[in-house]
Amino acid sequence: MKVRAFRGATQLQGDDPIEMESAVCELLTEIFAVNSIANEDLISILFTSTPDLQCEFPAKTARSLNLGDVPLMCAVEVDVTGALPRIVRVMVHAHSPLERSAIRHIYRRGAEALRRDIAQ
Repeated sequence: MKVRAFRGATQLQGDDPIEMESAVCELLTEIFAVNSIANEDLISILFTSTPDLQCEFPAKTARSLNLGDVPLMCAVEVDVTGALPRIVRVMVHAHSPLERSAIRHIYRRGAEALRRDIAQ
């Protein structure tokens, strides 16, 4: 089976830990579902968030999805003038039989504007 990367992003309405958990879990759940990724397929997940999100680590909120044995890492996104605010980006690394052209990258809650070329 091949190693693949699955991208996604979501935009929060505010810097709120409850919304962070809801948005991150919603995003990951959809990425996993539409790409048929099971927990045992996961290799690691990298999260970035814009500097205006300081309420919680996205990785911590993702732990509620039974990802305790999956390496998760967070980083701060580059602070670009004029960029969309309150964005959490994710890159999931997983074993998958999908060809790159069949991968569905998921952008939600306003983050579709980041990648109109691949947003579902």
